[in-house]
Amino acid sequence: MKKLLICMLALALLAGCAPASVQEPEDGKLHIVATVFPAYDFARAAAGDLADVELLLPPGTESHSYEPTPADILKVQSCDLFLYLGGDSDQWVETILEAAEPTGRTLALIDCVETLEEEHVEGMQEEVGHHHDEDEDDHDHDHDHLGTVTEIDEHVWTAPANAAAITRQFGEVLAELDSANGEQYRANAEKYAEEIDTLDGEFHAFFDSLPDRTIVFGDRFPLRYFAEEFDLRYYAAFPGCSTQTEPSAATIAFLTDKVREEGISTVWYIEFSNHLVADAIAEAAGAGTAMFHTCHNVSPEELARGETYVTLMRGNLERLRAHLNER
Repeated sequence: MKKLLICMLALALLAGCAPASVQEPEDGKLHIVATVFPAYDFARAAAGDLADVELLLPPGTESHSYEPTPADILKVQSCDLFLYLGGDSDQWVETILEAAEPTGRTLALIDCVETLEEEHVEGMQEEVGHHHDEDEDDHDHDHDHLGTVTEIDEHVWTAPANAAAITRQFGEVLAELDSANGEQYRANAEKYAEEIDTLDGEFHAFFDSLPDRTIVFGDRFPLRYFAEEFDLRYYAAFPGCSTQTEPSAATIAFLTDKVREEGISTVWYIEFSNHLVADAIAEAAGAGTAMFHTCHNVSPEELARGETYVTLMRGNLERLRAHLNER
């Protein structure tokens, strides 16, 4: 993959398409490129009308298997600010950064807040190549997750408190890049961060009203930061960055038994999932299913109608209210 990207970049450079330095747009605006929707949304809010923000990952695309085009590489090289995750799902970005030598500033979301390690909880499908030490079963978990840990979990934005902090940091970075409009960037970022703070409070109030905070995902679980912030006990078929789609019979049986034994009414799945695993577990256990939008990416229709992190997460809150109150 790395050699391929370097060759792609070399071809683009030979074609004379790459500028030697950041090209100032005719309107004088900063040009920001973000790999994933959360970074795009937070930057768009902080920038307002003062900068152009572009989403690199096409709507509806799975980031874990994304392959950048030569045009993508050139965008990264020439933009004023490049925003990316910094985790396993966009390792291709590191190769681009090494080969393209961006002329602007780069910032990884995982460098904006404190990170957690991805967690392997009880019953979860083992990843190919992952070997967990039995002695680690004694690892102390504050939330009774009963698991072992692996690499850094990159899905930092799923906790609203992190999303607000990242938005505020974006405002500061933009103010540094365009000091003449610094106060406006900070004000824009603060306004959106306060919206996220309000939403965070609503999530806390909802979960505080529940006698039991156990949830089951018949899917990947890229929501560890969300679970930590709201003290959720969770079970899932796969960890957040898993590339697997077919859990073992043992995993299906474990999750089905959990749903039955604990009287759980809903098995959750994430956006762009075929939710076949969730459907199978729910059918066997006599439960329903519902979607939790992780905001990792959006569909073309969601982007066109102006969905934001706040609107998508508020939709999650409404679905949680509808389904978790059924227990």
